[in-house]
Amino acid sequence: MTSVSHHPPPLSDSDADSDHGHSTSELLRHTDLLDSIFKSYFEFTGQSTATAADLSKIQSFLTSSSSGALSCLICLERIRISDPTWSCTSLCFAVFHLFCIQSWARQATDLAAARAATRLPITADKAAESALWNCPKCRVEYSKTQIPKSYMCFCGKLENPPSDDPWILPHSCGEICGRPLKNNCGHHCLLLCHPGPCPSCPKLVKVRCFCSSIEDVRRCGFKEFSCNNPCSKVLDCRAHRCSEICHDGPCPPCRARGVYWCQCRNKKEERECCDRNFQCDKPCEKVLRCGKHVCEKGCHSGDCGECPFQGKRTCPCGKRVYEGMPCDAAVPLCGATCDKMLACGYHRCPERCHRGPCIETCRIVVKKSCRCGSLKKDVPCYQDLSCERKCQRLRDCGRHPCKRRCCGGECPPCSEICGRKLRCRNHKCPSPCHRGACAPCPIMVTISCACGETHFEVPCGTEMDQKPPKCRKKCDITPLCRHASTCKPHKCHYGACLPCRLPCGEEFPCSHTCKLRCHGAKPPPKPEFTLKPKKKKTIQQSECVPGTPCPPCPELVWTPCLGQHFGAERMMVCSDKSQFSCENLCGNPLPCSNHYCTKTCHALESQASLNQRSEPCEDCRLKCEKERKPICPHPCPRRCHPGDCPPCKVLIKRSCHCGSMVHVFECIYYNSLSSKDQETARSCGGPCHRKLPNCTHLCPETCHPGPCPYPEKCCKKVNVRCKCQTLKKEWLCQDVQAAYHAAGCDPKEIPKNQYGIGLIPCNSDCKSRVQVVESELQLRKSRVVEEKEPDTEKSVPKRRKRRERVQESKQTSKLQKIVSTTKQLLLFVVLFMALLAAAYYGYNGLLWLSDWMNEIEEQRQRRYSRIS
Repeated sequence: MTSVSHHPPPLSDSDADSDHGHSTSELLRHTDLLDSIFKSYFEFTGQSTATAADLSKIQSFLTSSSSGALSCLICLERIRISDPTWSCTSLCFAVFHLFCIQSWARQATDLAAARAATRLPITADKAAESALWNCPKCRVEYSKTQIPKSYMCFCGKLENPPSDDPWILPHSCGEICGRPLKNNCGHHCLLLCHPGPCPSCPKLVKVRCFCSSIEDVRRCGFKEFSCNNPCSKVLDCRAHRCSEICHDGPCPPCRARGVYWCQCRNKKEERECCDRNFQCDKPCEKVLRCGKHVCEKGCHSGDCGECPFQGKRTCPCGKRVYEGMPCDAAVPLCGATCDKMLACGYHRCPERCHRGPCIETCRIVVKKSCRCGSLKKDVPCYQDLSCERKCQRLRDCGRHPCKRRCCGGECPPCSEICGRKLRCRNHKCPSPCHRGACAPCPIMVTISCACGETHFEVPCGTEMDQKPPKCRKKCDITPLCRHASTCKPHKCHYGACLPCRLPCGEEFPCSHTCKLRCHGAKPPPKPEFTLKPKKKKTIQQSECVPGTPCPPCPELVWTPCLGQHFGAERMMVCSDKSQFSCENLCGNPLPCSNHYCTKTCHALESQASLNQRSEPCEDCRLKCEKERKPICPHPCPRRCHPGDCPPCKVLIKRSCHCGSMVHVFECIYYNSLSSKDQETARSCGGPCHRKLPNCTHLCPETCHPGPCPYPEKCCKKVNVRCKCQTLKKEWLCQDVQAAYHAAGCDPKEIPKNQYGIGLIPCNSDCKSRVQVVESELQLRKSRVVEEKEPDTEKSVPKRRKRRERVQESKQTSKLQKIVSTTKQLLLFVVLFMALLAAAYYGYNGLLWLSDWMNEIEEQRQRRYSRIS
């Protein structure tokens, strides 16, 4: 807690005090009053060691009392200096008018006595003697003898304390408090007579920590401390020590684990030391002294005791006694009536002497009456009789009926919430429904200065009538204008801050500065720190107070034309300058960046102001004439455009090297490849389909560019025959070519069907067949010629046949498309009809549900109106 006697820094002379009811001399008087009350405490303990938590509540009471802000919670009126008062000394230390608390206590005791007399079987005088009343704020109970009868000071030593001494706190005797301090330390309060709780004891005493291992000098109010070392006290087991940090209160149970025997010494278990005496689940079963029975008790320690069947024994009903019977012999039944009292407590067992318990339910028919006495009926004894009549008595609140079925007259307390508006007019009573006046609103409202340093609490509902406390500290509201760093400081005030008197210096959008006095935004007054006088209309402050805008800029500047042409500027006022056209050609590059605008000077979109409509330059409608990169024979399909042309996506066809396959490439992709990569891309990757030049075989190499390598080294096998084709042998193709070259023939000129014939000489076996073979060959040639003559038309190529097949498949696919579209339309129509039906029936269902709920609500209201 900081001292209130420090002198504040010098403030601005222009600051005005918002509260004219107190002068500076009164503020100094209050400051001296606080210093005088805390003087003894500071002399003994030193101001630097004062505990803010102990003195903050006392200072709040003192501030509210010295500023006249104390209000009674019961009547919500201001407590004047001359009014007799009473303060609660238990928890809240709230201050009330003496007359208000007396009437409150009498009403509370009378109501408590009336309740006790109706509920308990005691007289009204005895109930009045034991009746209690509560503090209106903290609800602490007081007896009837503690109702205040006289006006005492805060410490309770002086009756009717003086109210005309300006240097003594109101309702105080001005002497040292002297009340016993908390925790019963034996010391007394050193402050002057004061409201609120006494602070903690400031005296220095020698004390030990919780574990008594370290001794230290500490304040009596905070003498209990921990040394933060292990406790090391011997635990209850007498075998282990406490391992926790030095603590208050008894040590926790020992948690050391070990193996221990149960009480009957039959079982071992691992348990914690604090739980070492345990019982197992097995019965004792030790043989008793009689030697005929075993112990039926559970696990236990010590002797099992005598046999329960020895000594005098009686029959089950207890009417006949047998002596001298052995313990293992069954006791005979006496044959008389059992006559034991049944569970109902009114009738006895009518059966003969029997073993085991008697019947649980008494079935004797008796005449019973219900709790409320409206119904009488013959019922079995074990049954309870209750009627359906509802109790119409009013409960102790006097507002609501009991409504309990078959009530016996002891109606329970009302469970409804009171809900009446409290005297503060801000909250409702949260207590159960009750008689008499509601308890005052327990909420306290904090009223403080604008900076929040000086504050006090008042009851809820009186905050509108209170004046905020004076404060001599600087105002912490930051100015909203641009001169926040250069403004003079001023003291804490209420309402809006004074206007700034420095030059504005605000920069216009045109980069000039305003030369008038500051007219920027002013910080609005904080609503919670604004005076609200009673019975006066307060001026509603807006959430933000905008400043006056700066006037138009009066500076003269050179203004360019709409097209920003060089040498076409004019001199104009900065705020009134208007755009103009210089009647020259625009000359700005078009968006294509290849041509220039030929319109008259106009405003561009990037240079147009808010008031000037921009006019775009003309659109370039020429074709793109740029050379594409990489170079290709296809022109750019777009109009004239800026930047590079888009990549060429035209598909080009390139056959493979052997001619067996056609590849389709994008132009940009194929032209961006090198010549070597192009050859690689064009290769089909299969065997070469070209025929070798010297023979009828295909090239054995993979698809490759250029002529086939080594055509004279064909390694295919060829069937070689004699002239009469009787003899046959297999030669390599290169040997056949070598034979033709040796014979002076060119292998290229040999027809395919004659290739390899005649290279082997005929022998004696094949001469007789030469003539027959030659005649057959001539017949075959004549037939071939006759067959070829009528086929004058050329054979249809394979591509045409393939095209016809595709057209046939297309015709069949059109029919399939028509069928599929009809199916989709039918499916869509069915779904649409289903959605319409669902929406229709859903809407009707909602209407029916709404009508049904309305009927139920009307029936419920009718029942309620009949009951009320």
